[in-house]
Amino acid sequence: MPSSLPLRYGTNPQQAPARVFMKSDADLPITVLNGSPGYINLLDALNSWQLVRELKTAIDLPAAASFKHVSPSGAAVGTPLSDVLKKIYFVDDLELSPLATAYARARGVDRMSSFGDWIALSDTVDVSTAKLISREVSDGVIAPAYEAEALEILKKKKQGKYALVQMDPAYEPPALETRDIFGITFEQRHHDRPVTHTDFANIVTKNKDLPESAIRDMLIAWITLKYTQSNSVCYAVDGQVIGVGAGQQSRVHCARLAGAKADLWRLRQHPRVLALPFKPDIKRPDRDNAIDQFLQPDVTEAEKSNWANIFSETPHQLTPEERRAWLDGMSAVVLGSDAFFPFRDSIDRGARSGVKYVLQPGGSNRDVDVITACDEYGMTMVFSGVRLFHH
Repeated sequence: MPSSLPLRYGTNPQQAPARVFMKSDADLPITVLNGSPGYINLLDALNSWQLVRELKTAIDLPAAASFKHVSPSGAAVGTPLSDVLKKIYFVDDLELSPLATAYARARGVDRMSSFGDWIALSDTVDVSTAKLISREVSDGVIAPAYEAEALEILKKKKQGKYALVQMDPAYEPPALETRDIFGITFEQRHHDRPVTHTDFANIVTKNKDLPESAIRDMLIAWITLKYTQSNSVCYAVDGQVIGVGAGQQSRVHCARLAGAKADLWRLRQHPRVLALPFKPDIKRPDRDNAIDQFLQPDVTEAEKSNWANIFSETPHQLTPEERRAWLDGMSAVVLGSDAFFPFRDSIDRGARSGVKYVLQPGGSNRDVDVITACDEYGMTMVFSGVRLFHH
């Protein structure tokens, strides 16, 4: 393998020349099997690979992540899908392997954000997963290996230009990492602190209930936040992230953004959404956009005018009362934060989206206020003591 890989350009076309390379004489731990991944593709690839590798190690299930602009749109492990989730993820016509199931979850939770994603997979890409990826709009895949038939399926995407990257699963980075910003070099220890079950031992609320399913989802939240641009908050349940709020300056805005995505995930399971009368041959991205618009409470009549091109008959939107009643059925959700909650407002927002368990580092001057809020809602909150900023 080479120690340097030239790229067409950097973050933008005007930023050329560009390359990725090893500062030592060592070979790159990545091999490009097809296509020409770009600078941003490889940033997504290396961040998302670390995420799925850690998920697989922590939970011992195949893991997948859907990345856009160096943050996950979704992340999941390969737990079985209900018939309803198969339908809203558009995979009810496929036989899914555990790895394909993990990607169906990661991709399906926020399909609009995942449009044109970079995919990370913890295990060897099998035919089942390749068939699923082959029909979605994405930029490329990073994985430790590919079955021969799966590789041939994926090489056909984008007229043969689809980016396929193989990662050396044995590669470990140096203890110290550097980056150059404006000609100045920064150096720090690589964030190699692993998640452990002891991170969930300090339960600070009156409610001490923390079942294994919640610990699994806290593991997913912990690792997802580690590779999400800060500030970040995520909601997780049933073996997957269901909403990510990334890169906001205010923590409550992260909680609101992630909560809004979690609510849309839940609302997409409403019987009226499942029964939307799409015209034949409407493509999946157009369905995604139409469903998202249908679920917006403030959609205008002008926006609705296009529905005649999408639906065979005009659907009736959910009333506020119907929305609230359906959202009240969401439960056992984990709310995770990469740093402490400075106010109770994020807890109040999480309560509207079925949050039962909270994971945060703790350490705020207002920890007591946040604990009190959790106690009022009967939530279980864990102080991990581990901040997870990622920049």
